[in-house]
Amino acid sequence: MTTVEAHKETLGFQTEVRQLLKLMIHSLYSNKEICLRELISNASDAADKLRFEALADDAMFEGDSSLKIRISQDKAARTITISDNGIGMSRQEVIEHIGTIAKSGTRQFFDALSGDQAKDANLIGQFGVGFYSAFIVADKVTLITRRAGLTAEHGVRWESAGEGDYTLETVEKAGRGTDVILHLREGEDDLLDSWRIKSIIKKYSDHITLPILMQKEEWDADKQENSITEEDETVNRASALWARPKSEVTAEEYEEFYKHVAHDFEAPLAYTHSKVEGKQEYTQLLYIPARAPFDLWDREVRHGIKLYVRRVFIMDDAEQLMPRYLRFVRGVIDSNDLPLNVSREILQHSKDIDSIRAGSVKKVLGLLDDLAENDKEKYAKFWGEFGKAIKEGVGEDHANKERIAKLLRFASTHADTAEQSVSFADYIGRMKEGQDKIYYVTADSFAAAKNSPHLEIFRKKGIEVLLLSERVDEWMLSHLTEFNGKTLQSVAKGELDLGKLEDEAEKQEQEKEAGEFKALIEQVKEVLGDKVKEVRITHRLTSSPACLVADAHDLGGNLARMLKSMGQEAPQTQPILEINPHHPLVQKLKGEAGSERFGDWSHILFDQALLAEGGQLDDPTAFVQRLNGLLLAMAGS
Repeated sequence: MTTVEAHKETLGFQTEVRQLLKLMIHSLYSNKEICLRELISNASDAADKLRFEALADDAMFEGDSSLKIRISQDKAARTITISDNGIGMSRQEVIEHIGTIAKSGTRQFFDALSGDQAKDANLIGQFGVGFYSAFIVADKVTLITRRAGLTAEHGVRWESAGEGDYTLETVEKAGRGTDVILHLREGEDDLLDSWRIKSIIKKYSDHITLPILMQKEEWDADKQENSITEEDETVNRASALWARPKSEVTAEEYEEFYKHVAHDFEAPLAYTHSKVEGKQEYTQLLYIPARAPFDLWDREVRHGIKLYVRRVFIMDDAEQLMPRYLRFVRGVIDSNDLPLNVSREILQHSKDIDSIRAGSVKKVLGLLDDLAENDKEKYAKFWGEFGKAIKEGVGEDHANKERIAKLLRFASTHADTAEQSVSFADYIGRMKEGQDKIYYVTADSFAAAKNSPHLEIFRKKGIEVLLLSERVDEWMLSHLTEFNGKTLQSVAKGELDLGKLEDEAEKQEQEKEAGEFKALIEQVKEVLGDKVKEVRITHRLTSSPACLVADAHDLGGNLARMLKSMGQEAPQTQPILEINPHHPLVQKLKGEAGSERFGDWSHILFDQALLAEGGQLDDPTAFVQRLNGLLLAMAGS
C-alpha cells in the first residue's frame, strides 16, 4: 500500500530485505563495528563514483572537488551521522539500492548463509548488503541524499525503523552526497564516545584515501572533561596505502585494505605489492581472496581491479586489467603514465594498458607459483575455490599456457580420491620406465571417471591415470595436448598403444585373439549396423565385457553429451565397440553365433558399454525387453 502526501510515500520492503533486517537486528548483534566500517566504505565508494563521472563532466563536482567523509555525534539526540559529498542518489536509485532486491544481492546472500554468526557476518560486505548493518545498532535509520548534477530541490529523505516498510520524501538538500543518521538503540551509548568512534576508524578504515573528519576534542580544565571544538581533525591516515613503501605497511593494514576493496570480511589468502619502474611506472597491490565470491561463475560480471592514475581514482572493476580467468583477483593498480582523461575506449586500445595487464597477470601467476611451491596447504585451499577458473586460462591465455599448466591440479588413480592434488610434475615423476604419455579419462562425475572400464588395463599394470570430471576439463584439453614433451592421451580414444609398457608376448597374444574372433567381430558389426564405426577385440579391459571408445580424431562421448546438454550441435560420429574375449558374456556371445539370440546379446553388450560410460540409451524399452528375454531364457522359462 502506498500513501502519497506532499511528495512523501510509504513503501514496503521486499520479503528478502525484511528477512535480512531481522537477521541484522536479532542475529548479528555482537558485531557492532560492522555498521561503521560498511557505511564508511560505502561513502568512499560514492566518492570514487563521483570522480569517475566527473572525468566526462567536470560540472558534477559543483565547484567542490575536495571529497571527504564526516562523522558527527549528537549525545542529546543519541545519533551518529556519517556524511559524504560523493555521487549521492536520486529518488529512483534509493528505491533500487535500498528498498528492493535488484541491486542488493540479498537473494544470493541468504543462499550463502550458514547459521554461524561469525561466518554470516563476514558475508555482509561481499554481497553488497552492508547498508542494512546500520540496524545492528540503530532502531531507526534516516538517509538524506542528493545526486550530483541535480538541483537542491531534488533531495530525498529515506527513513525506516527496520521493520516492514520505509518512507520516502522529497526534501531540499543544498550539498550533493549522502547523510546516514543512526538513531541508536538503548544500550549503544558507547558509540557516542568520540574516542570509541576514532578507534573503530583507525582499526578498520585508516587506509581510506579520503579524509575522515570529526570535530576535535580538547580537555576543558574547568569542567574536567573533553569538550568538542569547532575545529575539524582528520582521524585516518588518508593516504594511498599502495603508494607507501612495503616496509611501512603492516600485515594487518594490508588485510584491512583488502576487506575494503573486496567488500569481504575474511582476510585474503595471499597478496602481492610491487612497484614497476622503467619505460612504464605503475604500482600494483593485488589480492587473492580466501574463498570464491558468489558470482564467480557469472563470466559477464564486472572484475575487481580499481584503476588509479597518480592516486586519482579513474575506474572501478577495470576488466581490461585482468583476464577473465583471473576475475577473482581484487586490488588496485595505480599508473603514473596514463592520461588523466583516460576512458573505457582508450583502455581498450592502449598499448600501455596491455603492458600493465601482462605485468599484472605475471605477478598473480608468480604469487600462485610461490604458494604452490612453498605453502601447499594454502594452495590446496586456493585450488578448491578457484581451480576451475584457472583451467579456463589454458585456452584464454596462450602466452602463459605452460605456466598455467604447471599450476593445474587433478584427481588421479594414484590416490583414488576426489581431491585434486596431483600436478603434471607429480604425475611425470611417477611415470613407469618407458612410459611416454600422460594418460587421462574424462567423465561427468568423479565416480564415473574412477570406475570407468577404460582404466582396467592401467590399474593392472600400475599406470597412473588422471581422473577428470569437471565440465571445463574437456574444453581445457582441446587447448592442451602436451606437457613438457609428454603427450596427453585419453584412455578412451583411439587404438590403445602402451608402447614399451607392453612386452612382445602380449602383442603376439593380441594378434592371435584378433584372428580367432574375426568372424564374431564381423557378425556383431553386421547386427549393430551404423550404431558403431567398428567392432574390435579390446586390450584395455580385464573384467568388463565391452567398452566404447572414440576414434582418434573424433569427438569423445563425454564431450558430445556435454555439448548436447548445452543445446549445441555436436558432429555425428559413431563409437567403436571393443569386446573382451576373456569375459564369460563374450564367450557366451561366441557360442550363440548364428542363433536367434545372437542379435539380443550383441545389442545388450553395446547398451551396457554405453551406460558404463555415462551415455543414454536411445530406446530403453528395447533394452529392458532384450534383457528380460535373455534372463528368462537363461532361467529356463
